[in-house]
Order: sequence, then C-alpha cells, then structure tokens
Amino acid sequence: MTGGGGAVRTKRTRDDLAYFGGTPGFAEDIRVGTPNVPAKDRYLELVSEAIDRRWLSNLGPLVRRFEELTARRTLRRHNTAMNNATTALQVAMKACGVTGEVIMPSFTFVATAHAMSWIGLTPVFCDIDPVTGTLDPRSVAKAVNSRTGAVLGVHLWGNLCDLAGLDDVARGAGVPLVLDAAQAFGCRPLRPGPTGTAEVFSFHATKVLNCFEGGLVATDSAEVHARVRSLHNFGFDEVMEVAGPGTNAKMNESSAAMGIASIERLDETLKVYRAIHLRYEEGLRDVPGVTLMAGPEGQTHNHQYVVVQVDPAVAGLHRDRLCDILGAENIHAKRYFAPGCHRMPPYRADAVHTPVDLSATGTLTERVLALPTGLAVSPGDVDRICDVIAAAVRYG
Repeated sequence: MTGGGGAVRTKRTRDDLAYFGGTPGFAEDIRVGTPNVPAKDRYLELVSEAIDRRWLSNLGPLVRRFEELTARRTLRRHNTAMNNATTALQVAMKACGVTGEVIMPSFTFVATAHAMSWIGLTPVFCDIDPVTGTLDPRSVAKAVNSRTGAVLGVHLWGNLCDLAGLDDVARGAGVPLVLDAAQAFGCRPLRPGPTGTAEVFSFHATKVLNCFEGGLVATDSAEVHARVRSLHNFGFDEVMEVAGPGTNAKMNESSAAMGIASIERLDETLKVYRAIHLRYEEGLRDVPGVTLMAGPEGQTHNHQYVVVQVDPAVAGLHRDRLCDILGAENIHAKRYFAPGCHRMPPYRADAVHTPVDLSATGTLTERVLALPTGLAVSPGDVDRICDVIAAAVRYG
C-alpha cells in the first residue's frame, strides 16, 4: 500500500497484528466520529459576546446568524435551527400534518424510527438500493396503503436519495416527502429537481459541521415554515400568542456560536475530508474483497464518512472479524448500521413494520464498516489503517 508519504507496511506477518499478539498500530484510540473543532478561538469569541449581552437562548442573534449561514448551504428559502435533529424531525412531521404510517428505510440510525414512534407515528420499513444504501422507490411503492402519511427518505453517508423516484411515489400517494439529511449537510443535487417538503439536518458533535448538539429544518414552503417556527417555540406565533400545542426545540446561543465558528471554516474542513477519502481509495484499491462505497454521481458530497463493504467470500473474513482486528490495533470502526431497525426489539415483533422484502438491507448490514476520518485523522493514520486492513485480508 502506498500513499503520498511513500510505502507503508508495518504489519508484515500475521503475528504483527495485535489481534494475534503484535503491538497495536496506535498507542491511543482512533475513532469514527471524533468531533471537529476547526476554530476554537472564534467560538470562544462568539460565546463570550453572548455572555456579555446576557442573551443565551430564546432565538438570540447568534441563532439568527447561524440560520442565515446555513441557508446559503441548504439553498432553501426557510431554515430553522433547533436543539437537535431528533426533535427537528418530529417538528417537521408535525408541521407537515403527518399521521398514520411513515415509510422509511430500515437501514438507518434507529433515532429515525424512534422519532416517529415517539410522536405516535408508525414506522414502516422498506428496502434500499444496494449501491447507495438509500431508500428504494420501488420498495416504497409496494408498501404504500391507505394508512400511509409520509415517505421519509434518508440521505446516507452523504449519498442523496433517489429524490425523483421517491417524489413520484409520494405524489402518487398524496403524502409529503420528508428527508432525514442528518449525514448530508453540504450535499446537494447538481441539477434542479424535487427536494421534498422539508429536510432535516444534524449538527451533532460527530457531524462534519457541529454545534455540540443541534439540528435544522429547511423548507421552501412558507406555510410549513410558519408551523415549524411556532411548534419549536411552545406553539407561539409571530406576535407571541399561542397558536396551538408546541414544544421547546430552540437552539441556544452557545450551540449557535459553535455552528458559526465551524461553518465559517467549512470549506477548509471539507477539503480535509475529500483528501482523506482519496487517501483511503488509494490505500485500499488493491485489497481484495474490501470496497470503498462511492457516492452517486450528480451531486456534491461532503465525504463525511469513509465506508467500506467487506465481501467475506473474496476477502476471506467477515466484516465483524475485520472490525475486531482493527479494534485490537486501537482503531475503532463502526458497523453502520447493524442490525437494521426492523430487527430491533421495538419493531421486530409487529409485522406492520415490515411489509416488504428487505434482502438488500440484510446484505449491507452484514458487510459495511465505517472507518475513522475527520480533522483528528492524519494522512499517516489513514496509511496505517489501510495497512492493517490489507494484512487482515492477506492473513484472513
């Protein structure tokens, strides 16, 4: 395996692997999702200003500024910052008037399903495209019925859903298309087309852009936006009269300060992510049975996740064994997402949650593995990770 710094091979024999008694490749843990802090001084400057003005919450000036900055990236007319993406997703569904069943992929973080169940909606799981890992419109069409209240597409690892296909199914069913874009900030289609009724982003500490905790509902609908603004602030309308039931989903000024500091450096951050992704591509190109999952064409991509698919028949070992071997080297990869939501206790006992075949989901849940990336990962780190993977396959 070669990289920009030359050949790297420290795991020359089977016994060099820590799994078999060798010295770990990393003295300290290296993980998926280590938070990015690209501008600590800028954050401290902004939060100090908030403390001095004594406006710490309740739709302060930093939150308003953050909403303006995110709008330049989402390209949506209306953007509302929130305390996290889970409540943002719930508020978006409420604002769209969704009732009954919500069709979504099983291959997603369980919070997507939990958010729906928590507000009385029924998750209905469908299958995915085996290449992108995103919701398959053909599977969705098979699950639509009179109880369907919405289609919930999930942009996975920055890979955008088949927006046109999902929009066709949703329109045919007369329901809104809502998008869970938690992993896709900065990812947009290159050509105009359907974008769904509302889109929800996450600014959790592990995301490419973080606010410690945070979320965003973006929409082009003035009506949906008005309901979102009211719902996320105890049901108050623009003149501060209660228009209906609401919750407290507002972002605070400290979180907004972190978001502003981060988004001001976002282009530099994304360059780092792209470079790391390319480094992994080079380092794993000749490793049999380990394939870097590429993003679809026709979109911008944030490269926030480096995800490989492990074919056990070719690689000679299962994904879980590779994960254990990496763990012994203090490289903490993640099985994104295993098991699928339909196999988790809250949902697996009721057939209403799984009305269609989920074979593509079953395959990916057994094969995919996310590797460390981000501002805390150096090119040399990537080289050593790829060296371990190559050795694991070589001695599989």
